[in-house]
Amino acid sequence: MVPRARTIKTKVASTIQPVVLCGGSGTRLWPLSRKAFPKQFVPLIEGRSLLELTLERVAALTDANTGVMCVGAEDHRFMLREAIAEAGLTGTVLLEPVARNTAAAMTLAALHAKPEQLLLFCPADHHIPDVAAFNEMVRGAIACAEQGAIVTFGVMPTFPSTGYGYIEKGAARADGGSAVARFIEKPNAERAQRLLLAGNVLWNAGIFLCRASTLVAAMEQHAPDILASCRQAMAGAQADQDFLRPAAAPLKACRAESIDYAVMEHHREVAVFPFHSLWSDVGSWNAVADMCPPDEDGNRLEGHGVVIDGTNNFVHAPYRRVVALGVDDLIVVDTPDAVLVTRRGASEQVKVVVAELEKRHSPEAVNHRKVLRPWGSYDSIEAGPRFQVKRIVVKPSASLSLQKHYHRAEHWVVVRGTAEVTRGKDTFLLTENQSTYIPLGEVHRLHNPGKTPLEMIEVQSGSYLGEDDIVRMDDSYGRVVAISEGAKKLA
Repeated sequence: MVPRARTIKTKVASTIQPVVLCGGSGTRLWPLSRKAFPKQFVPLIEGRSLLELTLERVAALTDANTGVMCVGAEDHRFMLREAIAEAGLTGTVLLEPVARNTAAAMTLAALHAKPEQLLLFCPADHHIPDVAAFNEMVRGAIACAEQGAIVTFGVMPTFPSTGYGYIEKGAARADGGSAVARFIEKPNAERAQRLLLAGNVLWNAGIFLCRASTLVAAMEQHAPDILASCRQAMAGAQADQDFLRPAAAPLKACRAESIDYAVMEHHREVAVFPFHSLWSDVGSWNAVADMCPPDEDGNRLEGHGVVIDGTNNFVHAPYRRVVALGVDDLIVVDTPDAVLVTRRGASEQVKVVVAELEKRHSPEAVNHRKVLRPWGSYDSIEAGPRFQVKRIVVKPSASLSLQKHYHRAEHWVVVRGTAEVTRGKDTFLLTENQSTYIPLGEVHRLHNPGKTPLEMIEVQSGSYLGEDDIVRMDDSYGRVVAISEGAKKLA
């Protein structure tokens, strides 16, 4: 496996606020990455997520007074907040009401920051194992950004990739960077080979460093309509707990555009600095496979995968034994509710699978069987006509909302830990092997008063078992809104 990223605590000459862009859907890594749990949150590298590693990587560059800023989706807000806390950082979670690509996301962050603040924009889903080399690269570009340039970073190419965009270097700068001659779209194989042989190109890493005011001025010059929408959205922003929510209406009317198209391809003051270490955007299962060391037959195995009489296969099998017999050049990805089998050369097209599943209204396109919640998680073990069985895990000191259901009753059995149950006007404790019944329509709440996770089995029965049959009266996580009797609130 690639080495685990390490946090390097080093002072920098000028304060930086990292802005981690967390809005990607990661459909090319289905079935492990799904819309409700995209690849930046998936534990891909030695049991750790790409977001976790990104926050750890930028920690040494983060000023304690400004903290880190994460820009992401409403549905992922609690995962973002938890990731920041686990990295030992403080900061802001800026929630996009609708996704409008990187130009709008970066502009919202720049408008929220102080104009003179240096901002380091980083995608949440890249893997850069050499933290020290990354920090050195960023430090080397600070002076250039302070002088008013937008700095981008390019990776020294190691093969003629057709999956990355390229940056052609222009005149060399005295500070170690180069002017940007042009940005080049993802090439075909023949052109990629020519670019590599030319020797003056870098892979476009999509990482940027500039002052907030520099980006705002560039947007004013090249994409004033996007800037105007973002200004309106931030003028109507609402603070809620640790979250900042820009107004939705202006962003819904905003065009979606990448920062490359909106600004970088047109702006004159753009410099590029090279990165000479390992980097991957983890954009396909081929990229994930390449991070796993091969055996003598070129097979790369994770978990319980086995290959017999086959070569150059990748098998991701964390849950059960998966055997590939007599096959070559396959990628096999096993999850509890879906399995992907594809040729290595076709792995870039996995997003087509997701689009087809969405057309069929398949839940596997959006959710895993195990669903994370701010209080813990639930795993849908079994389901059938008028019943469903879930394994529920509640974090220490956490509580589910005070709620009721109009269409289902519930039986709870404690497997491990202690549960504090509110049922109607009664509140009582349950310990291991004890159970209770929640009648249809009864107000109830589950709380873990202990210092270890609470595990329990929930058996639901009724005419409708959807997650939208939840009406909340009180909630620790701000998920209650004013509702009328009979209204439904999504879990």
